[in-house]
Amino acid sequence: MKKILFSAYSLDVGGIETALVTLLKYLVKDFDITLVLEKKQGIFLEDLSKEIKVITYTPSSIKFGIIRKAINFVKQSIFKIKYKNKFDFSADFATYSMPASFVARVASKNNAIWIHNNYMNFYDNDIIQYRKFFNSLKIKDFKKIVFVSDLDKKVFIAQFPELVKNTVVCNNLIDYEKIENLSNEEIPEDDLQKIYGNNYMNNSHVNRKLNDKAESNKEKCPIFINVGRHDEKQKKISRILEATEKLNKQGYKFKVLLIGKGTNSKDYEKIIKEKKLDNIIMLGAKKNPYPYFKLSDCFLLSSQFEGYPVVFVESQILGLPIITTNVSDSKEDIDGKYGKVVDNSSKGVYKGMKEFLDKGLQVQKFNPEEFNEEITKKVRSIIND
Repeated sequence: MKKILFSAYSLDVGGIETALVTLLKYLVKDFDITLVLEKKQGIFLEDLSKEIKVITYTPSSIKFGIIRKAINFVKQSIFKIKYKNKFDFSADFATYSMPASFVARVASKNNAIWIHNNYMNFYDNDIIQYRKFFNSLKIKDFKKIVFVSDLDKKVFIAQFPELVKNTVVCNNLIDYEKIENLSNEEIPEDDLQKIYGNNYMNNSHVNRKLNDKAESNKEKCPIFINVGRHDEKQKKISRILEATEKLNKQGYKFKVLLIGKGTNSKDYEKIIKEKKLDNIIMLGAKKNPYPYFKLSDCFLLSSQFEGYPVVFVESQILGLPIITTNVSDSKEDIDGKYGKVVDNSSKGVYKGMKEFLDKGLQVQKFNPEEFNEEITKKVRSIIND
């Protein structure tokens, strides 16, 4: 059995972490897996197979530069002695983590790095900073550079044309059976209270009839849902708030569920309170957001940029129409098939929400088995190449 290693930052709630845990679940049957985390924490730790060995590699972060460098030199040396080229394959799954990059490069000559985002957006189209970031990861030392979207690959190749032969596009696997099962779990009554207010006792959700939206939503009030980290620079939740305010003034009746947390959560809470956006309900982070998907009528993504949103496929599995800003490969994969792509702006989000409230959205049936089968073949090719 081949020995493979994956490195990441942690297993807290997030799209990258969800994708990693799912990937490891599929690979553990055929490979001896070691997972190296910078921080051994996160609610997804308990979801890992017991057969996966979890170790940590955590650099020192003390303030004194000379001492910190000395400590980290020793830590790097020890890691190299124990693990250098001891694996048949290694991969950095958390692009942003420098330690994860170091671990993957050391563990095997047959290595890869996963790129989950368009980092040109992170650096506000500053080419110098973009190149500096990838050079700091020692990107040229990776045998394979794996992108989760074709757009991200194209942006990268424009700056590193000499590495085009190293690049490959491979979307993330999705544990569709788990998602379908989890979507049937109960929603806590305090959340039902937040969503339905004082009338929730008359709502059939108390009896957990989540499979019938017509019966479960007696208010006939459409529900939008957004699930993600509250990071305004990327996720632009403020666009949803602005669109909701405008639609409220026009007399539309609907609700928006915001599931997630982050550095801008308190900012959103303040705006919701000040503008009296009572139909926006902030529910915090959820390990299992899928019953809320099932409760909702439309997934709403307002981001300025994304790699390839895991929530796209999650929504497709649960048959939820998608309204998304023009990010990643959404034009090719979502528009006209599983939802609608709108302009990357507050106005675009408003128009998308309004069109859904006026007309609704019809979507195709998604085949998750075919989706996973294609990705599994690509992943195995990357490992065995």
